[in-house]
Amino acid sequence: MKELQYPIGKFIYEEPQDEFEMEILLDGLAIVPAILRIEVDQLTDEQLDTPYRPEGWTVRQVVHHLADSHINAYIRFKLALTEIEPVIKTYDQELWAETFESKKANIDFSLDLLEAVHKKWNELLRSLDESDLRKSYFHPETGELVSLYEALSLYEWHGRHHIAHITSLKHSKGW
Repeated sequence: MKELQYPIGKFIYEEPQDEFEMEILLDGLAIVPAILRIEVDQLTDEQLDTPYRPEGWTVRQVVHHLADSHINAYIRFKLALTEIEPVIKTYDQELWAETFESKKANIDFSLDLLEAVHKKWNELLRSLDESDLRKSYFHPETGELVSLYEALSLYEWHGRHHIAHITSLKHSKGW
């Protein structure tokens, strides 16, 4: 079950050690929307409404979740860059995934939104220097400060993590 839940493994933070590793993270985050769009292209409504694992979200919910999550991440970055260690607003991602549009809406809405957010986010990220990336926000659920370096690494992993859910399901079903 853990393999279905974490097909690329759990997130482990390692700060980028040089410009090359930083570029890998930036490029990896930037291509999430395009890879996601490719993976869900041509899926039927029945396939989109298939859970990626028992008790898991459907492919449709995963697509909508990525847009919701990455919008929140972009806002967290902006807050950290414009305030001193701001306390971020958390949200219950499980409840968000249960809203009507997350369960039923056309995924093109979230694919387009994710693409737009990532274009803007990418512009912002590529303008930052090391001192900017060392800025942080306070996460009230964990009680920890999260640097933008760590958040960047987390959301790059997050995109790959959910895309792997979809690709694993497609492979197991022979789609």
